Amino acid sequence: MGKRILVQRRGDGGMRYRSHNKGKIAPASYPFLDPSNTTSGIVKDLLHERGRSVPLAKVVFGNKTSYLPAVHGLKVNQEISIGSNSEIQNGNILPLSDIPEGTSICNIERTYGDGGKIAKSAGTSALLYSKTSSGSIVRLRSGKSILIQQNCRATIGALAGAGFKEKPFLKAGNKAHYAKAYGILHPKVRGVAMGSHYHPFGGGRHQSPHQSTSTSRNAPPGRKVGSIAASKTGPGRARRKSRIAEV
Repeated sequence: MGKRILVQRRGDGGMRYRSHNKGKIAPASYPFLDPSNTTSGIVKDLLHERGRSVPLAKVVFGNKTSYLPAVHGLKVNQEISIGSNSEIQNGNILPLSDIPEGTSICNIERTYGDGGKIAKSAGTSALLYSKTSSGSIVRLRSGKSILIQQNCRATIGALAGAGFKEKPFLKAGNKAHYAKAYGILHPKVRGVAMGSHYHPFGGGRHQSPHQSTSTSRNAPPGRKVGSIAASKTGPGRARRKSRIAEV
């Protein structure tokens, strides 16, 4: 009887490979308020949520409580506002149509009312590059530019927690707890280090696949590992990528 390899077990979506709900506070999204009015809120607390790199700001808008990704420099008891007439300052939430070009923004909505989907991880931000008749052009940290409708909302500033990756784990236990909170499989064993019944590249007293690592797109489950449907592999591929980077 065959044995499913690790890649297949992860694809099944078992509890071991999911991010846990324990320690979660609330979804980080914008509140449903009248877009024609400007509403002020008070930051009551800054919280840490398990499995989320950026701190959460607990903001009270009148009789509504919302949890938003905290921008860099946000303080407890600070007043922020949401609406078209809000000032251009860190933490305020405005539609893209009312934000000047060249402003650093974060927690950007992809479609109006989704609560914010873009630039939500710690330390990230995007740039409102320009505006056109069809929408606003937002340039992401990756260099990619996307077109978003003018009525979508965004937060002024960059998100807090930019240096969370600079702190070393020091111990394997710390890394294990981190991976469990984020739903990451840890430790990750190489295929060549496994037995032959666990992985196609395993087996033998050698640390090498001893076969081609290129795999067909139509390979059966359990064999579809390595460089799947690769057009090119090896040193030539690396040289080609370096030439493209120089251009």
